[in-house]
Amino acid sequence: MSESALPDYNPQLQELMQRAGISSLEELSQIAGVSPLQIIRLRRGLALQTPVSILLKISQGLKISLSELLAVFAPGSVPSETPIQGDLESEYQRLQTQMKQQRSALLEEWKRESLHVLESWLLQWPTVVYRVQENPQLPAVKLLPFVRPVEQLMRQWGVDAIAPVGTQVPYDPHLHQLLEGTAQPGEQVIVRYTGYREGNKLLYRAKVSPVKG
Repeated sequence: MSESALPDYNPQLQELMQRAGISSLEELSQIAGVSPLQIIRLRRGLALQTPVSILLKISQGLKISLSELLAVFAPGSVPSETPIQGDLESEYQRLQTQMKQQRSALLEEWKRESLHVLESWLLQWPTVVYRVQENPQLPAVKLLPFVRPVEQLMRQWGVDAIAPVGTQVPYDPHLHQLLEGTAQPGEQVIVRYTGYREGNKLLYRAKVSPVKG
């Protein structure tokens, strides 16, 4: 269906907004907590193709019931004296509860997978700390294998180091933070503390120092 063939309920929307003391579509968007596009879709007769959660927010923003909203923007979809408001709100609440349960299940699964990866570290690291306290002369190189589970977990999360400590890299102010001195973009700097990225998202900039000539 072309846009010109769609109905236009702008007069009805303007009347409801006036009754609710709302002066503009943008104001309604902010009050209802929905995008202006969702309101435009409603105005163009697409109420039945709009999620119930969005319709509820708009109806609350306009200070009317959901059934009244549908009666205006989807005439004939709500039989008279049918208690659809309670039914739709109950369905919305059920969906909200289901989404919360799914999020909780995903969080529990994420915790289990993370604990599985960290199992050897969790079991052995307290003993390693105890041994180091008992013997401060213990070579630090022997501790490196115990850090590998943490590094493995970081890889599974898609978190990557920007550059290894001690390497020389071209200075990039978007990725690097100078600890001292000055450097121009492209000049060689030494990585003192590594930074991290998650995909294309920068988490922490690497801390660097200029290469002294």
